[in-house]
Amino acid sequence: MKIGVLGAGTMGNGIAHVFSLYNHNVILVDISKEILEDSLCTIKNNLDRQLKKNIISQETLNKSINNITLSMDIKLFEPCQLIIEAIKEDLSLKTNIFKNLDSVCNQNAILASNTSSISINSLAESTNRPDKVIGMHFMNPVPIMKLVEIIKGEKTSKETVDTIKNISHDLDKIPIECNDSPGFVSNRILMPMINEAAHCFNEGVADASSIDSIMKLGMGHPMGPLKLADLIGVDVCVDILEVLYDKFNDEKYKPCDILIDMMKKNKLGKKSGEGFYKYEL
Repeated sequence: MKIGVLGAGTMGNGIAHVFSLYNHNVILVDISKEILEDSLCTIKNNLDRQLKKNIISQETLNKSINNITLSMDIKLFEPCQLIIEAIKEDLSLKTNIFKNLDSVCNQNAILASNTSSISINSLAESTNRPDKVIGMHFMNPVPIMKLVEIIKGEKTSKETVDTIKNISHDLDKIPIECNDSPGFVSNRILMPMINEAAHCFNEGVADASSIDSIMKLGMGHPMGPLKLADLIGVDVCVDILEVLYDKFNDEKYKPCDILIDMMKKNKLGKKSGEGFYKYEL
């Protein structure tokens, strides 16, 4: 199957990685050659890790790389059967992208969004194919995490849902359905926890390591909320919280001051080298 992936950031390159690994032809599109080359380098490094752990063979690695085409032109998506958008959590930006995809892609193509919080119904309304618009929310890191949160819009057809569930199974993922609602299930529950952990840190209740250790040891979480915020990206967490706050008008979703401050200082977590913890780039 020909797959289009729009956005070559952390999520986009992870999605391209997984589809290419399962022998799909992937066209990965972004706005600059540098972003695309960095993305391909990341994919190669992650495939190398899988090779060293004997998860894949050298032959599979080589095939995966050959399955990926880099481009800055969304017109190359025309023959794709599925296009997955994985750009910044910005409704206006995503809406314009879906309008453009609708005009460029063939009429039978499914348009999916990897959005963490934005309404699938709103994206569908910007197209002439609302029955073929769906949320396909992968978890980070995409090559490792099994869940794909499948978000149905009001007009998403059963055929579209079934197709996306089958594709997810083919990627050795576990698709779980939910209806369109701000933050869906995953981030509507996760983001308030991260936000509350940030409040604990900001108020000096405990340091980051202690907060995370308590949640890991006491609640059975594999990763503490502040470490997870660093992995997701502090800026992404703020974007999602702002969507939730705007839609629900509930103070529990208002981003903690420390998150806003960290974003302004470019302390975005693992991708910037510093967040609640420090990292080597």
